[in-house]
Amino acid sequence: VTSPCKILKCNSEFWAATSGSHHLGTEEAPEFCTALRAYAHCTRRTARTCRGDLAYHSAVHGIDDLMVQHNCSKDGPTSQPRLRTLPPGDSQERSDSPEICHYEKSFHKHSAAPNYTHCGLFGDPHLRTFTDTFQTCKVQGAWPLIDNNYLNVQVTNTPVLPGSTATATSKLTIIFKSFQECVDQKVYQAEMDELPAAFADGSKNGGDKHGANSLKITEKVSGQHIEIQAKYIGTTIVVRQVGRYLTFAVRMPEEVVNAVEDRDSQGLYLCLRGCPLNQQIDFQTIRSAQSTEGRARRKGPSLPVPPEAFTYETATAKCREKLPVEDLYFQSCVFDLLTTGDVNFMLAAYYAFEDVKMLHSNKDKLHLYERTRDLAPGNTAPSGNPHALWVVLLCLSQCWLCLL
Repeated sequence: VTSPCKILKCNSEFWAATSGSHHLGTEEAPEFCTALRAYAHCTRRTARTCRGDLAYHSAVHGIDDLMVQHNCSKDGPTSQPRLRTLPPGDSQERSDSPEICHYEKSFHKHSAAPNYTHCGLFGDPHLRTFTDTFQTCKVQGAWPLIDNNYLNVQVTNTPVLPGSTATATSKLTIIFKSFQECVDQKVYQAEMDELPAAFADGSKNGGDKHGANSLKITEKVSGQHIEIQAKYIGTTIVVRQVGRYLTFAVRMPEEVVNAVEDRDSQGLYLCLRGCPLNQQIDFQTIRSAQSTEGRARRKGPSLPVPPEAFTYETATAKCREKLPVEDLYFQSCVFDLLTTGDVNFMLAAYYAFEDVKMLHSNKDKLHLYERTRDLAPGNTAPSGNPHALWVVLLCLSQCWLCLL
């Protein structure tokens, strides 16, 4: 399920040791060299398993360059030094960054404010698209989440249990493409038990260009929560590790979402068009599937069973602890507890909704209730008499209860 290549850990350890090194005087240069030798030692330990990893080869070349720049000897101590942190109030922002490297500032005062959209992926996995369509999908293996002129995001989903159709995100790759005088190309990679607070090359901003700080990574909770601000495209990305798996959330202007050279290929990524129909799962099949599984266990070989079995009643009670509103995030939580038995999926749904509250521009659309699987991408719930809609929802809930 996971790659044995641990280059991400090497990168993050080096950055943690040297995060304030550019403020050090020359008298403390040996401490930087010590950290650099420790970095080189870490890459050598994982060399055999990282032969085909681009991030590994980038790190090795970067170490050699830094050794030369700082006149570091390859021989010497390799213990991780504790360098002093940045002075209070030093944000490392460049006040003279080009206006083009700040998306919102590049708009003239008489121009309309940009429209922002949100996409999120969490749990088993559940997808909220840029058009507020909500789906539960299989999508095992590698799938493109976002693909436009400015960045690419790819996720890899793996089975939660051997032989189970339940999958969750085990790896995430984000590529920020080089953009004018603002940023160099940067790659961010995360996987199970490896949530770095730096890009694959060990940096935390957009590189050596004049507007490099318009792309920055901030670690909110070590090993659990990072945030990437790409101000040059008005984009915020949140990546979390909840339990063993990853969640993804993004806030992005519509102009950036739709910035693609090949319109025909635009429908290939999940955040815009959703999952293919043959990859979607309907919540309404949960109870019938459980009944089938129960009969199978009585009549024949057993199917994969979660380590902690939840009933519908215990799952709803557990999810209600964190998600009091019975919207689709709540239903996703119930679904995941029934299919995986892992309470961390409850937290994944909870944090996914917290990210929606932070990132979604329309606070009236935080909760979703409609059965979006039956709607075309980009559509909303049918309009009409609101009382009639409530009658339909009540009937659906009663049908679900009958299945119990």
